Amino acid sequence: MKSAVITAVALATLSFSVQAETLRISHELGYGGAESLDPISPTPFSQLSQTVFSRLVRQGEHDQAVADLATEWSSDADAKVWTFKLRQGVTFHNGNVFDADDVVYSLSRIKSETIDSPARAVLDIVDSISALDSHTVQINLQSAHADFPILLMDYRVRIMDKESCGNDMSKLCESDNGTGPYKVVKLDPLGTTQLTRFENYWEGPAKIEKLEIIAIPDQQARVSAMQAGQIDLLPSVTSQQQALFADKNRYTIQNVPTGRWAGLIMRTDTAPFDNPKVRQAMRIFADRDTFGKLVMGDGGYIVSCDTPVWSGDQYAAEMQCPADIEQAKTLLAQAGYPNGLDVTLHYSDVDYGTLRLAEVYQQQAKTAGINVTLALTPADGYWTDTWMVEPFFVTSWFQRQADQVFNEIYRSGAKWNESHWNNAEFDQKLDAARQELDFAKRKAIYLDLQQQLFAEGGAFIPFHQNAVRVISAKLSGLAADTEEMAIRFQDIDKQ
Repeated sequence: MKSAVITAVALATLSFSVQAETLRISHELGYGGAESLDPISPTPFSQLSQTVFSRLVRQGEHDQAVADLATEWSSDADAKVWTFKLRQGVTFHNGNVFDADDVVYSLSRIKSETIDSPARAVLDIVDSISALDSHTVQINLQSAHADFPILLMDYRVRIMDKESCGNDMSKLCESDNGTGPYKVVKLDPLGTTQLTRFENYWEGPAKIEKLEIIAIPDQQARVSAMQAGQIDLLPSVTSQQQALFADKNRYTIQNVPTGRWAGLIMRTDTAPFDNPKVRQAMRIFADRDTFGKLVMGDGGYIVSCDTPVWSGDQYAAEMQCPADIEQAKTLLAQAGYPNGLDVTLHYSDVDYGTLRLAEVYQQQAKTAGINVTLALTPADGYWTDTWMVEPFFVTSWFQRQADQVFNEIYRSGAKWNESHWNNAEFDQKLDAARQELDFAKRKAIYLDLQQQLFAEGGAFIPFHQNAVRVISAKLSGLAADTEEMAIRFQDIDKQ
């Protein structure tokens, strides 16, 4: 049994002070109220996890891993055995002391077949996890992985309190007991979830005492809430919406290069998208620069040739993909559609830019003889009712480094393989990249993977977003180059 240390200060934080400042952010209610406290749930409450639970390592510059609950790490010569030294003096919100057993439990449960978490694909390479002592963990991999610590940056790979979760690795843990800068006071995914700062957070108490996470299902409603002063932060706005926040006395606008993207997904197991010629035709007609300007505005994007790997990643490919309308028509004719193709695109205002992206696609597709019917679906529940269900739909992803995004979205059988892309050759290349210890050779494999996706894949990714973020002029401490899922809310202050 762990020791529990409850101080008068900790007890005082369980109630809110009327005079205390509050930081208010929103969440999209993408799971319709089914949002789970468990970070590895298929329906995670990600904004809450980001502030309540900590990771072993977190994102640094150029998508490199930097210390969090782990202070240092190393591997054997073959990059198959990794050893992590853990931070001492860290406590959970209930006073339990953080130690190696919590890490072994938290990482092992992600691999549970019973839970079958979407995050399971991230750690599939892990063979075993063991505690060498109270603050040292050893992770044995099934095969070499030169970039393994980067996988632990995943926003779902959070450290839970083994005792609070009941030491049961066969089911989800709905405990809110973390080591993060904020702790839960009231959980209400459908309304307003209330948190208060954790006074014993290892980096020191958050600058703002209270945090509220407000359910606002669609982007336009979030824009209205920001205008009304009901939230203090809007993670991104389109070029059209940016003009609404020109008042510098009320708002600060930050332009943040990110690996975040919205795209259109074709299920490669469903006609007509099971034909690679159709899939390619559906992508190569596009004037991607125009897409970026119309959806994100000048300076709000970096063109992508259907690769999920963003330009700031060490494995990013420099590719050119100019619009080729005639070739798109030729491919459609070869696929049996000489008179063009009719498709239905399911879209929603589930995230910023998704509505506009679908509308621009509909207009540009006409030039290649592709007639797109837009089917608007509710944002509430979109990720459970439409995404990965319909043959052609919009999607949205946070930034991920190359190895993770390939294995999570494109590996055969992966939980979130949204395009149902199953390619044995692609899988073999993924394995080869992980096992290659020479950086130059490893990078060459990742570049080849990106070329293969452009030629054969089922995802239309016209650009990566430079997030135009709007924050209240009352806020300070939010670095202008910090991507949304890497925001350190404990550093933000409010005047």
